[in-house]
Amino acid sequence: MKVTDKLNMTMLCDFYELTMSNGYFDHGYRDRMVYFDMFFRRVPDQGGFAIAAGLQQLIEYIEDLHFSKEDIDYLRGRNMFSEEFLEYLANFRFTGDIYAVPEGTPVFPKEPMVVVRAPAIEAQLIETFLLLTVNHQSLIATKANRVVRAAKGRTVLEFGSRRAQGADAAMVGARAAYIGGCHGTACTISDQLFGVPAGGTMAHAWVQMYDTEYEAFKSYCETYPHNATLLVDTYNTLKSGVPNAIRAFNEVLKPMGITKCGIRLDSGDMAYLSKKARSMLDEAGWTDCQISVSNSLDEYLIQELLQQGAEIDLFGVGERLITAKSEPVFGGVYKLVAVENDDGSITPKIKVSENVEKITVPHFKKLWRFYGNDTGKAIADYMTVYDETVDDSGDLEIFDPYATWKKKVVYDFSAKELLVPIFLNGKCVYQSPSLQEIRAYCMEQVDTLWDEVKRFDYPHKYYVDLSPKLWELQQDLLRKNG
Repeated sequence: MKVTDKLNMTMLCDFYELTMSNGYFDHGYRDRMVYFDMFFRRVPDQGGFAIAAGLQQLIEYIEDLHFSKEDIDYLRGRNMFSEEFLEYLANFRFTGDIYAVPEGTPVFPKEPMVVVRAPAIEAQLIETFLLLTVNHQSLIATKANRVVRAAKGRTVLEFGSRRAQGADAAMVGARAAYIGGCHGTACTISDQLFGVPAGGTMAHAWVQMYDTEYEAFKSYCETYPHNATLLVDTYNTLKSGVPNAIRAFNEVLKPMGITKCGIRLDSGDMAYLSKKARSMLDEAGWTDCQISVSNSLDEYLIQELLQQGAEIDLFGVGERLITAKSEPVFGGVYKLVAVENDDGSITPKIKVSENVEKITVPHFKKLWRFYGNDTGKAIADYMTVYDETVDDSGDLEIFDPYATWKKKVVYDFSAKELLVPIFLNGKCVYQSPSLQEIRAYCMEQVDTLWDEVKRFDYPHKYYVDLSPKLWELQQDLLRKNG
């Protein structure tokens, strides 16, 4: 079952993609092979890296790419497109190649996350959905990874469905949060669709439904004795909530020999209340009772709570995660980097701007990551022209493409290509990992980054360098087009 089952997402495109495609068709460019890179320019929250996500939804979209009769009728009604073009769309399918960085991979600015080689119309028409799915899920996966790292091994659950910007954002947002490291979600359909573990306990309404707080807690423990997490802040956390929870645990769970249970705080001074609650639970013999908290949390609040000695085992993070509230735009772009000539040769293309950040890296490229053989840590990333290889059997000098006098000799390293083929000649050749495998891979790859790169504030800059051949090619195009 897919999120897109109910809709043909081919029409989820910017209208200019259709007008440009019609123009390509009329002027003989429909079969011109082109190369586009999808990349981002700046890490959200001024962080050190981002997490790639959204590839699976892109694969499903490409495999289902078609224009229905209703789509063609709508376009005909706009009186802008030739009948020949509409006939072409009626038989449309994707026939090109797509390369991408696997989901869960840490990525850095200017690196191609997705590379499309396809006839011009095909490459143009997939722009919006490609950007939409990779931008959104990479944003949420990146934010989730920050939150999870702040929790320092404690459980983090995604609680944001009701605050997400729409149904799809809630569903695939939970998927992306799981990739980034969250342990589960409150969103049931994300479990049904993707296998993101869903769970939940009670809201304040459950407690208010009963005549007394104790009755509410007792009946919940009776119904869910093996999953008894009680919301203790409806009335007074320390004077009634925690004491009534302990009473319910004693009267219902203890006779059953159950020691696993929990309480949740959703308001108040979390550091103070959690420490007091922990003392009360321990004194009553409920040392295995877990304390979970929620209420507008993010990585900075979690970090501060733990620095203050808060006794918290689980964090439920909602709106600030599912909306990436601190910086809700990933900023990925899709740019033409080369065109293929009739003889098979490739002509690189560049976008020039007075804003240096917006100058593109031209040509069909490979992306490499260098790992130190002694530490297993990532040293730097390296972009080359598609026909270059990296010899990691000896030393290699790399340099900063913006400050070329900054050089470094890389030695005793292994080079790994990051871009892998996803579609070749329109056929999917990629065996998608399970979501659990993607999440584990993400954790493993984040561990290859030095702690300095993972700092929340003023992280160490991780270098993405160009091969001399690619750098010279870029400089040549700048001289010609500047």
